Formats: sequence, structure tokens, C-alpha cells
Amino acid sequence: MGFEAPKTPYLTVDGIIVREGHILLVERKYPPLGWALPGGFVEYGESTEEAIKREINEETGLVVKELELFGVYSKPDRDPRVHTVSVVYICDTEGEPSSGSDAKNLRFFPLDSLPEKIAFDHRDIIKDYIRKKR
Repeated sequence: MGFEAPKTPYLTVDGIIVREGHILLVERKYPPLGWALPGGFVEYGESTEEAIKREINEETGLVVKELELFGVYSKPDRDPRVHTVSVVYICDTEGEPSSGSDAKNLRFFPLDSLPEKIAFDHRDIIKDYIRKKR
């Protein structure tokens, strides 16, 4: 009797990048559309720490210097495409951001003035961040 891999959620990462009270969001090129935290799927053989550094660099051009685990978000409907579990990090970065890969645009938004259309459950993640950092 061999091992049969269970059907499990996809593993993703998201990064919270805040500078001077403003949070960096990327405008997605592909559905689901809207503004989102930078992040994406973890590749096979990659740690979540490696994945968030890669995703942030690909989407924003920034280099992650320090990471702090913020939380894990796992509601089955958090991504309308497929069940995902996201490991969310607070990221200290360096460099000037510029949109790349699947980011149509990017912008720092004041924490108290977020865009209306935010993808996935990222508005909830940002609200949790604001609440925990007070």
C-alpha cells in the first residue's frame, strides 16, 4: 500500500510593506482584479520565506531585508479561483518600487484611505495589521 497524497489547499504568501504610514499595494493585471498585497504561490521546493522575497522582488523590484511572520489566512473562499492558505509576512524592504511581473501598477496608500476594490481577503489582513500595530 503506497502513499496517496491528499487533496490540499495551495500555499501562498503575501507581504505587508509599510513606509511612513502608507501600505504598498499592487494593482493586479489578471483576475481577480483589484489592488492586493504583493505575493503569490509558493513553488515546490521553496520555503515561504524564499517565496515572499522572490514574489516581492518580481512584483515590485524591492529587496526584502527583514521578515516578521504576521499570520496565516486560510478561509476556503479567500481566493475565488481555488482554496489557498496564505502565510503573511511584514517585510522591511529597500529600494524604490516599480511594477513588474503580474503587477499592472503599484502605489503606497495611506492606511486610513485604502482603494475601494481590494482583491482576495487582503482588506481583512490590512485591518488586522492596523489593529495589531496600534
